[in-house]
Formats: sequence, structure tokens, C-alpha cells
Amino acid sequence: MTNEIRDALSSYDTTSLHKEIDLIQNCISRMAQNSFLIKGWSITLIVITWAILGKESGSCLSLLLLIIPILAFWGLDGYFLRLERMYRKMYEWLLKARIEEKNFTKPYDLNPSRFQTDVASWLRVVFSRTLLSFYLTLVVIVIIGAGIMFCIS
Repeated sequence: MTNEIRDALSSYDTTSLHKEIDLIQNCISRMAQNSFLIKGWSITLIVITWAILGKESGSCLSLLLLIIPILAFWGLDGYFLRLERMYRKMYEWLLKARIEEKNFTKPYDLNPSRFQTDVASWLRVVFSRTLLSFYLTLVVIVIIGAGIMFCIS
């Protein structure tokens, strides 16, 4: 640890800095957990619907209607991923501001909205490689499944 960092930390209590870092890390973890849960709900919804409607006539249309909640989950997942990225920018700002720049304004401010311009828009996040590959795969599986059910009936 350099003298500059020690000087900065001496005027700003290190426990306060650690607490701020912990709070932001908890927010990041919560957003990642929400994203993980949404992906699980998407898969669960498809499997349960497929199991219930698998042998009924007219279930092809019902399976195609599954695309609507998949798109809703996709959008919600994009929201949480974007929010997580904003919190990551906040984390980077906090370390730079507190340690390098000795800027101690806005202590314990957990509002990530000031970092909206630093991350991609919601639409770009929704169509990012990670989300696109997951949810597009689900949509394709549902369409193929509905096509198979249509051919069988």
C-alpha cells in the first residue's frame, strides 16, 4: 500500500470504505442471483407446460404461447444484467474516487442511475451474446417442439 493510499484512507475511515464496498458487492450479487433465478424459472415454465400439454390436442398453439413469457423473462433478465453492470461501474468509481482521487462525496450512495450512460442500453444488453444465446435457444426449442407436436397430431 502506497503512502498516498494510506493518507487517503486515514481521512476516510477504512471500515466505512469496506462497508461501502460490501454494500455494492451485495447489490451485484443480488442482481446476479435474480438473473440466475429468472433463467431457472424460464426453463421450469417450459418443462412444466410441456409435461402438462404434451398429450392434449391443440397443445401446439399453447406451446407457441410459451414464447410470450419467455420474452418477458428475457426482458427482465436484461434489466437485472444492466443493473448489475451499473453497480459494477459504481464499484469501479468508488475505488477510484475514494483511494486515487480522495473524493469522499456521496458516501453510501447506492443509486446506480448516475452510471446509466456508462453501460449499454437495456436493448443492447437484452441482445448481448449471453442473453441472446440462452433465450433464443429456448424460443427455438419451443418452436421445434410445437412443430413436432403439429406433425404428430
